[in-house]
Amino acid sequence: MRDSLSRALTPAELASFEKELDDLRQQVIDDLGQRDVDHIRGVINAVRYSELAGRVLLHVSFTPLGVVAGVACLSLSKILENMEVGHNLMHGQYDWTHDPALNSKRYEWDLVCASDAWRHYHNYEHHTFTNILGKDRDFGYTITRLTAEQPWRPIYLLQPVYNVAQALTFEWGVALFGLELERAVTGKMSRQELVGRLKPFLRKAGRQLGKDYVLFPALAGIGAPKVLAGNLAANVIRNVWAYAIISCGHFTADTRVYTEEETRNESRGQWYLRQLHGSGNIEGSRRFYLLSGHLSHQIEHHLFPDIPAHRYQEIAPKVRAICDKYGQHYNTGPFLRQFGSVLKRIVKYSLPIKSARGDTPQSAPPPALKTKSIVARRTERDKKLAIA
Repeated sequence: MRDSLSRALTPAELASFEKELDDLRQQVIDDLGQRDVDHIRGVINAVRYSELAGRVLLHVSFTPLGVVAGVACLSLSKILENMEVGHNLMHGQYDWTHDPALNSKRYEWDLVCASDAWRHYHNYEHHTFTNILGKDRDFGYTITRLTAEQPWRPIYLLQPVYNVAQALTFEWGVALFGLELERAVTGKMSRQELVGRLKPFLRKAGRQLGKDYVLFPALAGIGAPKVLAGNLAANVIRNVWAYAIISCGHFTADTRVYTEEETRNESRGQWYLRQLHGSGNIEGSRRFYLLSGHLSHQIEHHLFPDIPAHRYQEIAPKVRAICDKYGQHYNTGPFLRQFGSVLKRIVKYSLPIKSARGDTPQSAPPPALKTKSIVARRTERDKKLAIA
């Protein structure tokens, strides 16, 4: 990552940059309405119908074409449910509707990862401390070295290999990541806390395994092996897709990392800059954006995680115009280029080398403004939501 990608902002520019993004967010909030509800309910219906079609085809088809069609439909259902429905609902993007079916605290998605655990470590840890080394555990998921600032260990030589395994089993990696087993291994987690984390994981994983690999195969009778294999294939396809999309949003060559010192007492404008510089977008079609859960617009998602994701495509040109106005790099590109950049980064930092300029700050952080930090603001907002 080059130092010249973005320029430093003066305090006055930073305040103006913050206000323009705040105003853009408010414009979307003020415009929320029936078309947003219609969108998410339409996707939920697509999830249901494609799952039904996939499971019926897997049960009744005895030709390769029918089985492939069944796997395709079931894969589509799982991708849409995880990416566009589950992920976005659990961000609270539709809590304003007061519809129990769209409530962030009540939704349980079709993954082995328990929703409550994900809501904490993703919504709070990742979106508050994005790309801060030692604070954002999502950066590399604690097992992948992605910057020269991370100490090298021999195990990282294998990360190009175990990242393939991670892609194939991504839902399990997400679930185990939330358990923070590394703390249990190092003695930093009590047995009581470990048991408390394991119980919901085992319950959820048991339900998922029972549904896909016991119940539906059993209902197929002599076709059980075919249905079991089809369900496994659909889960693997969903896992690989989610891994690729999420990696492109977080780990391309142009995404940078931060130290705790750099982000201490940061203003909201500085938080916006960190979200911008720690993210990457993927260019594609409207269907591609939908299948990605609109995480193709990871920049907009990191800036505004609580607005309906289907709005990101609409506001992306405005966000980019603001970035251009203030000389800030807007990291975007086609899927193959962005994912290729991720793979190169994984290989590069598997080796015990340091890049010449690689992960140094793009410029000295601007002076902290005398405003409440983003963490303080989020804490106040969460308290108000809890009271409500």
